[in-house]
Order: sequence, then C-alpha cells, then structure tokens
Amino acid sequence: MPSHSIAFLLFPGVKQLDIVGPAEVFAEANRLGAHYELLYVSADGAPVSTSIGAPFPATTRARDLTRADTLIIPGGDALPTAAIPPEILEATARLVDISARVASVCTGAFLLAATGALSGRRTTTHWAHAGLLARLYPGITVTPDSIFVRDGRFHTSAGVSSGIDLALSLIETDLGPELAREVARQLVVYLRRPGGQSQFSTLNEVSRGSHDAVQRVIEIIIEAPAAAHTITDLAAAAGLSTRHLSRLFQAEFGMTPARFVEGVRLDTAKALLLRGESVSVTSRRAGFQSAETMRRLFVTRLGMPPSVFQQRFRTSDRAD
Repeated sequence: MPSHSIAFLLFPGVKQLDIVGPAEVFAEANRLGAHYELLYVSADGAPVSTSIGAPFPATTRARDLTRADTLIIPGGDALPTAAIPPEILEATARLVDISARVASVCTGAFLLAATGALSGRRTTTHWAHAGLLARLYPGITVTPDSIFVRDGRFHTSAGVSSGIDLALSLIETDLGPELAREVARQLVVYLRRPGGQSQFSTLNEVSRGSHDAVQRVIEIIIEAPAAAHTITDLAAAAGLSTRHLSRLFQAEFGMTPARFVEGVRLDTAKALLLRGESVSVTSRRAGFQSAETMRRLFVTRLGMPPSVFQQRFRTSDRAD
C-alpha cells in the first residue's frame, strides 16, 4: 500500500477529539497494513493548547510543508463567533492549496469557509452551528442533517465524534471497504452510522428564533407537538401572512414551518420511545396521523423504524 500523508492543522483552542479521533482511526488502519503518515502542523511549528487545556505538539510549521495528500481541519469552540487570527487563516489557506484532499471536522468548516474554498459547494457542520454557517457564507449550501458531506476534493463532517466517521470514509475511498470495515470493527464503531444529526440533536431544545414572531410560533409548536399546526394557524398566531412566516423560518433555520413541526414531532417521538412508550402510543402523543406515518419518517430521517431505534438506543433503568 502506498504512503499517504495526512496533515492535521493545529491552532490554540482546537478540539482535541477532532484530532485524536480521526488520528486513531488512521493509526488503526496502519496496524492493519496501511501506510498513513500523520503530521501535526501549526502556523509557527510550536505546540498549541487544546480545548481541554492539554498541550499538543506540532511536527512542522505550515510554511515548511510543501505537500499533503490529505489536510484535516479540526474544530474549535471559538471558530463560529470569534475573529480568526490572520496567521491561522493564512496557514489554513496555504495548506488547502497544497493538499490533494481537504476535510474539516465539526466547526472546522468555519475556518475552511473563511478561506473561500467552500464557495459554491455543499457542506455540513455541527447541527447547532449549521444555520449560522449558512448565514455567514450564503454562497455555501449547508446540509444540516448530514454526518459528513463530500463535494469534489472537499469533505466536511458534523459534530465532534463524526471525525471518526469521516476518517473511516476516507479509508474506504483510499483502500476499500474491507479494510475500513475491519478498522471499524476493531474500534467498535459503525462503519456507516445510521441516521443523520437529527438522530442526536433536539430541535425543541436548541432552535430559538431571533424574530419575536418566530419565537412565538416555536413555543406554540413545542408546547403542543400533537396539535394540527397548519401554516395558516401558525401565521395567524404570529400575526403574519403565511408567506412572511415561511420566509422567516427559511432565513432562521433553512426550513419551512412544516418541516420544523415534523422535526419537533420526531424529537418528541424519540424521547417517548426512549422512555419506553409503545410505538402506537408514541405516534399519537407526538402528533403523527398514524404509526405508519411515524415509521416512514423514522426510516427517512434516521435510517431505521421506531422499534429498532428504541431497541438500539434505549438504556436500562437498572444500574449494573
């Protein structure tokens, strides 16, 4: 197997799991016969302090690296909201230029987007920041429910642990599904995780509109997910036209009010199932027309029917 260099970009405050998660996947592949060379690159070649306060050593300076087969840009808590230091942005842009393949983990998409490299492309990031990424960079198409997205030589992934999913997909591309499957088996993780980010995020905990009318509509939906919630009724409650309400929801969340209602009902159903409610009771309490309607949505959005979701993710109330 040919050698393949993978450069991890380091910067102050970087999420440590965004580095070590994918790195362990590639290291496991090496133990199974692959030849990934792992490089840790900072702007000045100095160690950085990670998100947990631990120092992480660099192996090279950004300007000293002349080529990388793959560049991985980890996330950091400050990336969505704080100004990116010029030296970090400059190092990132240079590394993007010299890398054959570029991948970001979690909020690393914000750093990659700031270089302009994602313009006109599809991408994803952590579900809590997907709306902000779309608003800051309107030239990017953000797919908020994807675990990872590939567009040409650019790969982006969602929350922190999705860097593991991304690394497995890169190994599968490089060396085939058999080796990727064996790496996943050794690490006891999914080769392809079922469902999207909606499997883990909770709309009725995180979605809060900046517009008062949108906030009111969200509260109405969350308070009674089983109510009818037609666009006409929601618009009337907000004192807006249906068209205006739809535009506000699209701007705030990148979805229609109906899609938001569907998401809240799905989250409600997941919570009920994890508390042990039956599928039929759950479908009724969550506001679905029938258990079959709920089943179809689970399969479409999560890749599994409600009964399988309940069996797979429900934990026992009894401590071992």
